[in-house]
Amino acid sequence: MEKIINDVCNIVIDNSYKNFMPSVYEFNNKDIEDLSKININEIYDEVLIISDENVYNHQIDNFINNIKAKIVYEYIVLAGEDSKSLSVYEEIIKYCIKINLSRKSLIIALGGGVVGDLAGFVASTYMRGIDVCQIPTSLLSQVDSSVGGKTGINIGNFKNIIGTFYQPKFTYVNIDALKTLPNKEFISGMAEVIKYSIIYDYDFLDYLINNSENILNKDNETLHYVVRKCIEIKADIVSKDEKESGLRKILNFGHTFGHGVEKLCKISHGEAVSIGMNMAFKLSLEKGYIDKSYYDKYIKVCEKFNLPLKFNISLYEDEITEEIKVNINKEILEIMKNDKKNSFGKINLILPIGFGKVKIINDIDEDKILNIIKGVNNA
Repeated sequence: MEKIINDVCNIVIDNSYKNFMPSVYEFNNKDIEDLSKININEIYDEVLIISDENVYNHQIDNFINNIKAKIVYEYIVLAGEDSKSLSVYEEIIKYCIKINLSRKSLIIALGGGVVGDLAGFVASTYMRGIDVCQIPTSLLSQVDSSVGGKTGINIGNFKNIIGTFYQPKFTYVNIDALKTLPNKEFISGMAEVIKYSIIYDYDFLDYLINNSENILNKDNETLHYVVRKCIEIKADIVSKDEKESGLRKILNFGHTFGHGVEKLCKISHGEAVSIGMNMAFKLSLEKGYIDKSYYDKYIKVCEKFNLPLKFNISLYEDEITEEIKVNINKEILEIMKNDKKNSFGKINLILPIGFGKVKIINDIDEDKILNIIKGVNNA
């Protein structure tokens, strides 16, 4: 078991759930006199686990077996982005009222990024805020979304347009949970892993390329290193800029381009981020911020993990005319223009400018952005 603790984040990294209960006591500043007698109801009057149907089938029994409580309530949502909606949020709030959750209760987010964002938002707004613990079960959520306190739900094409910054009591990462992931979901999470090497640690990019086989085989030691490295980077960034007023914006590398693709193509978040990072690299190459060898290295790492570099809307439509293709490109641009990280009417893009370095740039002409989108539209 390892801990990463700073002024903002409390994170436990482990290979099982056995140390979850001791962590509850530790981060509530409560001493454990007898391990055999620990009970979460000494600290919280009620416990609600929010999870999705996939995690419910593979993780929830194992997790609950490590909780000592009189009763644990469960609320299970459908897997996928559609659960990050106002209607699902309202139903969960009604359930919280029904089971008499109070300000002395605990919500546990057991699942991937969708569950973490949704449960975190519920906890941050129910009775003006109650404790939440993040228990991420996907690679994407372990290395990224469960750390830093972002919560949110979607409205239409606008991702996380409603949300809060609300730090969990702690985040508990069980790396062994990754072994239950479908391969496609694991690969999707690798896009966020690669992101950290581009924005913060160029040597990590070499590590990912050189150790790709061990990562894909889910080797324990290699996975532990990868997850810990990403969490260390994100926790450091968040500690310096909790509310995303400056430095933290670099964590959105690939996301401004990617969100529109994710919504319109109905692909996974990680796949969209991979495509979005490719667009950012192509734009940086055109602008002369980087040389082609760096871009080629990005292509290489994506190929190692079978991550997409282009999107193909024709896979989801019966017939694609040139007019439809043009409209799709424009719609992606419109989604980018409405990104919540923009300011003063300008699109804020995170672009690579050197090995392991990125910069926030907001003076890119919209026609140039549109040309980049066209270049990766493989319809």
